Amino acid sequence: MKRLLLIWVIGSLLGGVAGATPQTYPSRPITIIVPSAAGGPTDTLTRILAERMTVSLGQPIIIEDQGAAGGTIAVGRVAQATPDGYTIGIGQYGNYVLNGAIYQLRYDLLTDFEPVALLASNPQLIVSKNAVPATDLKGLIAWLKANPDKALQGTAGAGSPAHVSGVYFQNSTGTHFRFVPYRGAAPAMQDLLAGQIDLLFDQASNALPQVRAGRIRAYAVTANSRLAAASDIATVDEAGLPGFYISVWHGLWVPKATPADVVAKINAAVVDALADPAVRRRLAELGQDIPPRDKQTPEALRAYQKAEIKKWWPIIKAANIKAE
Repeated sequence: MKRLLLIWVIGSLLGGVAGATPQTYPSRPITIIVPSAAGGPTDTLTRILAERMTVSLGQPIIIEDQGAAGGTIAVGRVAQATPDGYTIGIGQYGNYVLNGAIYQLRYDLLTDFEPVALLASNPQLIVSKNAVPATDLKGLIAWLKANPDKALQGTAGAGSPAHVSGVYFQNSTGTHFRFVPYRGAAPAMQDLLAGQIDLLFDQASNALPQVRAGRIRAYAVTANSRLAAASDIATVDEAGLPGFYISVWHGLWVPKATPADVVAKINAAVVDALADPAVRRRLAELGQDIPPRDKQTPEALRAYQKAEIKKWWPIIKAANIKAE
């Protein structure tokens, strides 16, 4: 009798363990790794979204900025993280597209990550310090041609969007200037304001506040339509450089093998955030464009990432852009 009772107790305990379910995700704070310096456009976007995502997820979100080596170290941390949804990577197309053609990466940009959601996109502004004598884009091009290799353009490192845009601009206009690498867009902007460099190709979200304050000059937006938040700034078509379109888009990724239900929960939190009127207003003020709902899916991000790789890798390789 005692033996039967013991077997029943052990069986009951084992049955309880077998029937147990994992803790509901998320049950502790989540970390978002930002592959750029604090205060830059990616960091700003992350903080706006994270503030709203905590409401949907019910857990705090810790933001870690690591802007070195073009963001490759930070993205590598995401690739190597435990695939449980507690480490999320945010980044722009420089981190998850361009770097694959520039660096010898220890991870694959497509197979080592699970896409979560396409976030906002942002055209660039072509801006300069106020001391540059040109007052419009044609004048800027003429000034650069008259002063070859003298002007300094800030970048967030070799192969960053600003660097690739600068090379693309040189090839499109026949101009030549030198590049100065920084650890991110924020320190590059600081040196532009201080007059240490002459030019930037910067995301509108980062440059607009300084343009509005009159601290720097904007020549054009790299899009085929004017920004709603800055309708006085001409498009590249209007300013004399037709077709020079560049959009810096952001996305959210997690390590490969992250459970599908966890990815779905994170995606739902992003979708809720992008639908929130307060978030949409803040992003609009920064010149950020929010994709339509059907483009906010993991599948849409994967398809767009593949298309961007197909577009930009040949341009980078043809220009022989290498990591410094």
